[in-house]
Amino acid sequence: MLFCFACQQKKDSTNTYYQEQHRPQFHFTPEKGWMNDPNGLVYYDGEYHMFYQHYPDSTVWGPMHWGHAISKDLVGWEHLPIALYPDSLGYIFSGSIVVDENNTTGFQTGKEKPLVAIFTYHDMVKEKLGRNDRESQGIAYSLDKGRTWTKYEKNPVIPNKGDTDFRDPKVFWHEASKHWIMPLAVGKKLEIFTSPNLKEWEKASEFGLKESVNDGVWECPDLISFKTEAGVEKWVLIQNIGRGAINGGSGTQYFVGNFDGKTFTNDNSPETKLWLDYGADNYAGVTWFNAPNNERIYIGWMSNWDDYANLVPTSTWRSGMTVPRKLTLINTPDGYRLAQMPVKQLETLRISSTNIPKQTITNTLSIDNKSVLNELDLSFDLSASTATELGFVLSNSKNEKLIVGYDKTSKQIFIDRTNAGKSDFSSKFAKKHKAPFNDVKELTIKALVDNASIEVFVNGGKIAMTDLFFPTEDYTKIELYSKGGNTELVSGTIHPLKSIWVKK
Repeated sequence: MLFCFACQQKKDSTNTYYQEQHRPQFHFTPEKGWMNDPNGLVYYDGEYHMFYQHYPDSTVWGPMHWGHAISKDLVGWEHLPIALYPDSLGYIFSGSIVVDENNTTGFQTGKEKPLVAIFTYHDMVKEKLGRNDRESQGIAYSLDKGRTWTKYEKNPVIPNKGDTDFRDPKVFWHEASKHWIMPLAVGKKLEIFTSPNLKEWEKASEFGLKESVNDGVWECPDLISFKTEAGVEKWVLIQNIGRGAINGGSGTQYFVGNFDGKTFTNDNSPETKLWLDYGADNYAGVTWFNAPNNERIYIGWMSNWDDYANLVPTSTWRSGMTVPRKLTLINTPDGYRLAQMPVKQLETLRISSTNIPKQTITNTLSIDNKSVLNELDLSFDLSASTATELGFVLSNSKNEKLIVGYDKTSKQIFIDRTNAGKSDFSSKFAKKHKAPFNDVKELTIKALVDNASIEVFVNGGKIAMTDLFFPTEDYTKIELYSKGGNTELVSGTIHPLKSIWVKK
């Protein structure tokens, strides 16, 4: 089934497709059923593939399949049939897909390069028997651009030797050593395997026991390289943590260091905790394999597995993805750090632009806004502002509100959803989430607001925060505010956005 952008944002009362309450309009969601981790992110022959953990028969977690969608531009998505189904070896848990350019597997029979999926089998029979060897790694291949898949007859390619949590392979080709690399989450650490052909694997090293936050298992690793401005290669390990994140529940750490084809070493001390996202609702994210121009394009699952993912108040579907984000590595006084911003392609969704002129805000500034889907760009001169707190508020006629702000006293950026709408489904939901912010000169905020989610990017993406919210009616009011003094607004722009979910 094909879908295209709406020509207008106004809802068509005769079309109910993707119009349920809280349904995201420019984020990816399944048509129905449960979704969690993004899987098998791969770019091939002009198409961005996104597979994902999917249970089509319920809106709560169940037997895991791989759902499938493709995009030409990372904005509009076409749903394709389910790619991988559970079988006698187990559910199909998370994993990755590579393009086997040199046919190391021997799977290629025609002109199309094999797409090879590497995934975790989870054996529920063994789990119910209390056995630790419940997870193993399998592969499947496609010779028709990902439309159909054949599972390898000799699966599993890495059997389990007794680790309860042994999952989520994120495979890539390491050109310098001429072999495939598989980072694999094992308990509260990472194990790295190597292979010449994706079929035969050898364990090379371990990382992470000293670095773990020690509250939850490691999941969904991703080991990626960057070239610095000085031309030096640096490696980043993105590591999702099932419990113990900085703002509660599940979250994502990352580590910056070096990789020699077998071993990853951390540039920072084990006590240094780097967080990819300071909100509560960005988990299991990884990057696209083979993205054009070697860009590092990331997408995450927009929920919190440990705290309330099965409970959020949606109807026919459950969960969405973040917008795709471009990752860059920047040099800071503290060392190399990740920055992230929404991909530029999302700007094609802008319907119009409303500019807010430079001015001093002494109390509040209301913005005339009729859209519930918005991209906000705000810039503040902190050196000239005397306010102890500043930011913006999204609200509705029921006085439900979401606040995004900067607290000068505590030196923190925050998202406050304590009064944002529905929260009775979980005692862990109505919270104020905070991120450290030490820049005293300027504050720039890009925020993407989509019915029931907000993604905030601060000072060019040095800080990212992602939070869900569930108002009982849409937010239609935007208000800038200043407390404890004046706020100097340098500039502001609001772009109403189009929906991507309208049938052709």
